[in-house]
Amino acid sequence: MAKLPKRMQKSHAGIEAGKSYGLDEAVKLVKERAIAKFDETIEVSMNLGVDPRHADQMVRGVCNLPNGSGRKVRVGVFAKGPKAEEAKKAGADVVGAEDLFEIVNKGQIDFDRCIATPDMMGLVGRLGKVLGPRNMMPNPKVGTVTMDVTAAVKAAKGGAVEFRVEKAGIVQAGVGKASFSAEQIAQNVRAFVDAVNKAKPTGAKGTYVKKISISSTMGPGVKVDAASTGTA
Repeated sequence: MAKLPKRMQKSHAGIEAGKSYGLDEAVKLVKERAIAKFDETIEVSMNLGVDPRHADQMVRGVCNLPNGSGRKVRVGVFAKGPKAEEAKKAGADVVGAEDLFEIVNKGQIDFDRCIATPDMMGLVGRLGKVLGPRNMMPNPKVGTVTMDVTAAVKAAKGGAVEFRVEKAGIVQAGVGKASFSAEQIAQNVRAFVDAVNKAKPTGAKGTYVKKISISSTMGPGVKVDAASTGTA
């Protein structure tokens, strides 16, 4: 087996392979190893006992992180008239209708989260090939197709993260920054795990949450004992 570079050896030191740690200890281990020159993102990954190829085993939703994500999110809103003005007042970065459609249809996407009012979905639906692969298509199930654009924009700006299970049954998301306190990170992780648990599909059989791990952008993954999250 190839020998790990010295930097990786150092970051893995003190982490017992195969061991699941309590959430508080896992967060401490991850923070201690987030030594990059930038503020690393703290990520959580959950391996679920589902097969997303079946419609009744699809897992998706949104989680409002209590301490925010630490990421600056640009929000685009498809709306007209008073709702467009409401979106602008709420802090949306890009607002439009047919004009925004033309821009996005050319592949020019200057936002990270997309919100639309219901009357705009006939137009936005035609952008499926552009927004779909980026997981940015507005969806009522995660609150991004709504008439309450103020709440949706503020949620997106405040740290709401969307999640959707991948083909291998994995759900993952950024839940904070290494500069956050250990308590803030732990609170965000618990909120995310809770949201994924609440999104458990009717077709899920057997063990739903198989494994949870957290890591920083450049650091090693640390397994988390699901029971220690207080939600699994």
